Amino acid sequence: MTQPLLAGRTAIVTGAASPRGIGLAIARLFAEQGARVAILDLDPAAVELAAGGLAGEGHLGRVCDVTDRQRCREVVDELAARWGRIDVLVNNAGISQPLRLLEIEPGDYDAVLDVSLRGTLFMSQAVVPHMRSRGCGSIVNISSVSAQRGGGIFGGPHYAAAKAGVLGLTKAMARELAPEGIRVNAICPGFIATDITRGRLPPERLATILATIPLGRVGEPREVAGCALFLASDLSAYCTGIELDVNGGLHIH
Repeated sequence: MTQPLLAGRTAIVTGAASPRGIGLAIARLFAEQGARVAILDLDPAAVELAAGGLAGEGHLGRVCDVTDRQRCREVVDELAARWGRIDVLVNNAGISQPLRLLEIEPGDYDAVLDVSLRGTLFMSQAVVPHMRSRGCGSIVNISSVSAQRGGGIFGGPHYAAAKAGVLGLTKAMARELAPEGIRVNAICPGFIATDITRGRLPPERLATILATIPLGRVGEPREVAGCALFLASDLSAYCTGIELDVNGGLHIH
C-alpha cells in the first residue's frame, strides 16, 4: 500500500473555514494524505466545525487574524509546542473587493493589502524559526491569475496589486530560505467556484468568460488543493520560487 504523501507531517492553512473555499479544500486533501492540520480563520465556531470535519485525528481549529503579528506568533508557537514540528504553511487568507480604480478608498486598499500581503509575511515570519530548527519546510502562498494578467473578474486593482506582491514576496523568501532547506512557492488560481465567485455572474456573462478558458469550465477548489499538495510534499522537492498556474488555460504565457 502506498504511503500517504504527508504522513507524519503537520500543516497550517490560513483562511480555511469557509465551507466551499480553497483553504478548506486544501486542509481536507492534506488530512486525507496523512497530515495533522490546523485551520486558522476568524470565526471560532467555523474553525472548530471545519477542523472537526477533517479525516483522521489530531486536527485543530484556531482563531487567528493574520494581520495581527503577535497573534500569528502565539498560534504558531502553540501548535509547534503541541505537535513538536511545523512542516507546511499554506498562506491562503485573503479578501477581494470588486472596485474600479477610482472607487478604491484608503481603507479598502489597507484591508485588501493587509490580509493578502501583510498576513502572508506575518505568518511566514512566525513559522520560519520552527522550520529552520529542523532544516526543512514548505510554504505555499496563494496568489491569483489577476496578479499575472493585471486584474481579474471579481477583484479590483488593489486586489491584483496585493496578489502581485505575494508573488514578489514568494520569490524573495524562496531565495533567502533555500539554503536552510525551506521551500517557498506560489499558486495562481484562475476562475474557481468558491463562496466568493459562486452564483455572482449572470448566465450571459458566465458564458462569455467560459469562452476565454480553453478547458471550457470553472475550476473547483479541490483542483487547486491538488497543486498545493504537490508543493507541500516531496514530489516537488526541487521546486522553489515557482508560480504554479491553475486556470484551465485562461492565462497561457
